[in-house]
Amino acid sequence: MESTTIEKMKKMYLRGMVTTYHEDIQTGSISKYTTSEYLSTLIDAEWESRQNRKIRNLKRAAKFRAPNALATNIDFTSPRGLDKDLINRLLELKYIKACQNIIITGSTGTGKSYLAQAFGNKACELMYRVLYFTISQFTEQIQAMKIQGNFHKWLTKIKKADLLIIDDFGITGIDSQTRKIFMDVIDYKYEKSSLIISSQLPVSAWHELIGEQTIADAILDRIVYSSHRIELQGESLRRKKKVVA
Repeated sequence: MESTTIEKMKKMYLRGMVTTYHEDIQTGSISKYTTSEYLSTLIDAEWESRQNRKIRNLKRAAKFRAPNALATNIDFTSPRGLDKDLINRLLELKYIKACQNIIITGSTGTGKSYLAQAFGNKACELMYRVLYFTISQFTEQIQAMKIQGNFHKWLTKIKKADLLIIDDFGITGIDSQTRKIFMDVIDYKYEKSSLIISSQLPVSAWHELIGEQTIADAILDRIVYSSHRIELQGESLRRKKKVVA
């Protein structure tokens, strides 16, 4: 009967229940519960299993470059001007509920990308839809989707994301096509969802980077004034890692 029950659970894709029920059968711990208590235990196990699968799927869909960038591993010991109180407040994700943005600037190797992706992973853990691109990937995707005929579907997916992360902003120039589409995305997401941008360049240099004054003014107006600013300092963290022969 127990084997039949487990097989039925598997066919109904009740994976959390299967695991818990099978383990409890093996250990004989079912006898500790009343019927209602054990039913609650099985439902809790299934709920947690499904939530964990959703989180894994959200993280996979985000396509982080560093999927193991986690909030719990953020280094606050290195002297780079990282405000722990500010980071912890932002990790509560109230900025997403308020449709605000985060701008992370600093020189190469100060941990901008890691920090941006740690925010992204945290958002996935709280069931927000996140998409991650470097600015180069963003430009390449525009071209690829246009060739494949999937551009509008791709653009709709970006617009619907609760959090869009653009990494390495300014590492390459922005062509006219990317600038126009970037403006379309920013305009759509303004006061509807959130954006994280990381860049080696200070915000004061973004106007020249974007080019075309009218579009640059519009983009910066929608991003900068509703953003939390994180300015990282100090030397590259990569230089501090010693290579052991």
